[in-house]
Amino acid sequence: MSTLTLRRPDDWHLHLRDGAMLKAVLPETSRHFARAIIMPNLVPPVVTGAEAAAYRDRILAALPEGADFEPLMTLYLTEDTDPADVRAAHESGLIKAVKLYPAGATTNSASGVKDFDLVRGTLETMAEIGLPLCVHGEVTDPAVDIFDREKVFIDQVLAPLREATPGLRVVMEHITTRDGVAYVRAGGPDLAATITTHHLVINRNNLLVGGIRPHYYCLPVAKREIHRLALRSAATSGESCFFLGTDSAPHVDAAKETGCGCAGCFTATNTLSILAEVFEQEDALDRLEAFASLNGPGFYGLPPNEARITLQKGEPVDYPAKIESGDGPVTVFDPGFPLHWRVS
Repeated sequence: MSTLTLRRPDDWHLHLRDGAMLKAVLPETSRHFARAIIMPNLVPPVVTGAEAAAYRDRILAALPEGADFEPLMTLYLTEDTDPADVRAAHESGLIKAVKLYPAGATTNSASGVKDFDLVRGTLETMAEIGLPLCVHGEVTDPAVDIFDREKVFIDQVLAPLREATPGLRVVMEHITTRDGVAYVRAGGPDLAATITTHHLVINRNNLLVGGIRPHYYCLPVAKREIHRLALRSAATSGESCFFLGTDSAPHVDAAKETGCGCAGCFTATNTLSILAEVFEQEDALDRLEAFASLNGPGFYGLPPNEARITLQKGEPVDYPAKIESGDGPVTVFDPGFPLHWRVS
């Protein structure tokens, strides 16, 4: 196969930041993606409907002229979140999900949830109105090894939370383990998961062997090879509970290449080329459209995009190693192998 046409894809987990960084990275997504779930972990976080509306306006103002892109807004769940505000923002069509960060789990998560009893009313409202909860699925207990935090979160937090809130629709974001894959497969129609581009490509050896590679450092951190293979099997399976969420997360190089570097891989620029390579390696190019274009809208109750894109296979594609922002250079994720597929 040398050409592949599919419905224009969506990104169901994206960091755009704000200000100069927003203006720099937004074209990298809007070039190929029609819609994206926008993460709310700004500083300060996007907590209310009014704040989400203001952030959406800043995103739309930063779009390149002629770009066709819809930001799908979310709210950052805190222990002070007002269920009535969540309901109103959802009913107006403004927000498509609420994001749960356990406090301290990842970048800009200090305002996240520590006491889940304090968000019970919000979760019950969300279950009532069918609003999905997007979950960063890691515990933050320092006694739990970082490579075990997803599995422990499933057992200690997510399973009890879902049992206590019947009907709550949950997206377990950026799963990284075969435990996560198995849990989602057994979870029924109200549970789904996003899988990132970079977790299909790297394992923890890529991060650590031969020297620390800061641009492969992300949270959840890359795991053993057995987990990467489980993710590839899930993503290429065609199963409707798995769909693309790149978790593309830009940081300037100075914040990555330092004594305490930030977590995040910036994949927006070359994600579709990488995915085509991965799906071809798995003999599953016929299922790329399900993963990137169909399963996400199906879970969120949105129609798939009518527009199409075509990928062509040929000579290796040269992507820029970095993009420039007003804050400094941002390194584009390097998959470590040639990319022969490009969006025509």
